[in-house]
Amino acid sequence: MSTDNLDVSNTGQEKGESVFDSRSLEDIYEEIREAYLADERPWVIGYSGGKDSTTALQLIWYAIKEIPDEQQTKPIHVISSDTLVETPKIVNHITSTLENINEYAEKEDLPFEAHKVTPKVDDSFWVNLIGRGYPAPNQTFRWCTERLKIDPADRFIENKVSEHGEVIVVLGVRKAESATREQVMELHSIDGSILSRHNKFANAFVYTPIEDWIVDDVWSYLLQVECPWGKENRDLAALYQEADDECPMVIDTKTPSCGNSRFGCWTCTVVSEDKAMQNMIDEGDEWMEPLLEFRDFLKSTQDPDEKPKYRQVKGRQHGYVKTKTNGDNGIIPRAHKFEFCKDLLRKLLETQKEVNEQIPGDEEMDLIRDEELREIRRIWREERADWEDSVPKIYREAMEEDIGWVQDDYGAFGETEAKLLKEIADKHDVPPELVQRLLDTELQHHGMKRRASIYNEIDKVMREDWRPMEEIVADIEGEENIEKWQYTSESQT
Repeated sequence: MSTDNLDVSNTGQEKGESVFDSRSLEDIYEEIREAYLADERPWVIGYSGGKDSTTALQLIWYAIKEIPDEQQTKPIHVISSDTLVETPKIVNHITSTLENINEYAEKEDLPFEAHKVTPKVDDSFWVNLIGRGYPAPNQTFRWCTERLKIDPADRFIENKVSEHGEVIVVLGVRKAESATREQVMELHSIDGSILSRHNKFANAFVYTPIEDWIVDDVWSYLLQVECPWGKENRDLAALYQEADDECPMVIDTKTPSCGNSRFGCWTCTVVSEDKAMQNMIDEGDEWMEPLLEFRDFLKSTQDPDEKPKYRQVKGRQHGYVKTKTNGDNGIIPRAHKFEFCKDLLRKLLETQKEVNEQIPGDEEMDLIRDEELREIRRIWREERADWEDSVPKIYREAMEEDIGWVQDDYGAFGETEAKLLKEIADKHDVPPELVQRLLDTELQHHGMKRRASIYNEIDKVMREDWRPMEEIVADIEGEENIEKWQYTSESQT
């Protein structure tokens, strides 16, 4: 294949010279072949499903295909991070692509193997948002990026480093994407080598075969060179017409957020509005409307005037109250209130039910997995004094069915004990949650041979600010502000 017939038209916003002004497509394929044959280090290709990572993967596929079979000795792993909250149409696109890659690689006897990597249950979006009460992510607190995207890919790379000693990570990133991207790439470059240093792992190196391409090069290549694993690149272009942009394969926290119109996580609140999902709904996917409504509601909780309704006055981890340091007399809202987390879980399950009633065909979507529900239940029981065992109740009420819950797996205290304890605690003017937390701490250490750590845990509980919310607000912000910190289910409407 040559670039003689490649029409590099003005299909993008980026400026710069086309890579094909100075190199032919065969030159690029030859560079890839030389890099592959240079050593025994396996390759790990980061694939996001977007135009750049598709271009990089397609280039490598065609280049490796021309290498004699006996020289295709080292594996090429294709990994894609599934955050478990991806926009449904993008999930389907990526999943079917990974299946095709494995099918065609086996059929053509090529050394490619595709893998989907996912976050650990403990790191999932819903476990942190609903279970631990993390606020919806924003530009300054993007807690989701590392847990959902970076860590799963890092674990895969670490495993391959442990297995082989060193690996080469192949990324479809381009200097023309942004000035920040170019600076980062230049920072890690190695003089005299097409490889660069990995930003995290000493035994991993990075190869970026399209680093000098502009967006016109990418689209011209994809629309004029057939996809080798049975997909249609024009279908990918159609997705872009709906979504306008993409989320790149994220390998570090310096990777910028997706922008105002992008496709990626349907729950994303880092952007002001999800134009991608709105475009898909406008194009005929009305069944996605409940997802957009849920996402927009999450975004609304970031409104500074609304935060006090949904957020606690004290932090979840240490139980301290933080006040503003800019001269204003006010409390900094912390983690989501427990009652709001319960309502949020109910709202999510109702959204799941509504989507599955509207989605075409026999397809069904699990917006939250059973293992996430069980982990949320564990966190609520162990860390949020949920003696009423709310998760199974909420699930039954919202879904009108049940899943296999393990009975009494977190302790002997239940709803009856919670009511009795509240009566006694109120009588003695002691916060009932404080006593619940102390009893839960004892229960978690019961039966241990060495119980020294329990004293640290008790000390940690006792150091929290256990004053009533009204007293804390009145002390810091004045009694006239107490009402704005009060939450009821009606706050959502």
